[in-house]
Amino acid sequence: MRPLKAYIDLSALTFNLKLVKKIAKNSKVMAVLKANAYGHGLIESVKAIKSAEGIAILTIEEAAKIRKAGFKNTILLLEGLFAAEDIHQAEKLNLNIVVHNDQQMDYLSDVKLKNPINVHLKINTGMNRLGFPPDQVDYLIENLNANPNVSDVTLMTHFATADEKEGITKQLDCFNRVTNNYNFSSSVANSAALYKFPEARLDWVRPGIMLYGASPFEDISAKEIEVKPVMSLVSKIIAIQDIKKGQAVGYGSNFIAKNDMRIGIVACGYGDGYPRHAKTGTPIFVHDKTTKTVGRVSMDMLYVDLSKIEKAVIGSKVEMWGNHISVDEVAKNSGTVGYELLCNISASSRVPLDYI
Repeated sequence: MRPLKAYIDLSALTFNLKLVKKIAKNSKVMAVLKANAYGHGLIESVKAIKSAEGIAILTIEEAAKIRKAGFKNTILLLEGLFAAEDIHQAEKLNLNIVVHNDQQMDYLSDVKLKNPINVHLKINTGMNRLGFPPDQVDYLIENLNANPNVSDVTLMTHFATADEKEGITKQLDCFNRVTNNYNFSSSVANSAALYKFPEARLDWVRPGIMLYGASPFEDISAKEIEVKPVMSLVSKIIAIQDIKKGQAVGYGSNFIAKNDMRIGIVACGYGDGYPRHAKTGTPIFVHDKTTKTVGRVSMDMLYVDLSKIEKAVIGSKVEMWGNHISVDEVAKNSGTVGYELLCNISASSRVPLDYI
């Protein structure tokens, strides 16, 4: 059996949720488990965060699995209903739905439900992705209040730059301006806003990446936030090459040894979710030391410098990210974000998840 595995530490996920609750203080937590819980496995993750007041996902199919697993608290469909007929399944499963366009408003009006549905009205305050313009809020709320298919209403938005220098001031001011006249629950804070901006910790917070032990920021590490990594991507050395100064490693020969080197070949590549664009020098942990990758990542393999790790042999353990190497460090060296790398593991059918 190929030695590559992703170990999922569910106790770390539970720890991170407790930390989020401590930071959020009086806010309720809507744990974001979309994309197969950011690559960590949906149902196992549900069990680890069962104390969350809510779970946010994308599809009714995911919601049905979560209900079957015994989760009784709020489940929110983050992109709402994709078809008119979905509303009956949402009613049956007792789901909350985001409403962000006129068609979804029509879905709510064109049926007669036995049990009204809780609606989260998405307001576009500047991200320009999903949501209604602020000047339509009064009309929309009037419409929702008059609709017998609607129970409670929550007002929500999503920040575009909570993790950047610009922050949330402009968008939060817009949200407050158009919602302050209403006594509805509000939900605006993603992981970055939750951590950095206390004024965004309203009735609900929606942590995502923090739960999985990675940072939403470029300049604040997961260690500083004090979250624990949940996933460890681990493999082994499957071959060793002793190369001379001037020899190349890997496709394209884009790494040339400046000295004699000992190179380890690791059973993990971009076909498994490791980033193809990881630069030479990306940190990686082998045996008992941090070293660096060299050369271009292949579909099934990558290469590491073993020159200073004398005890490393064929079969030695390699951690691509986890307790010794932050997924954010790998992402930074690959021109991407930790979110993508974690989700890539879920997208690859070649990496078994081992829960610990």
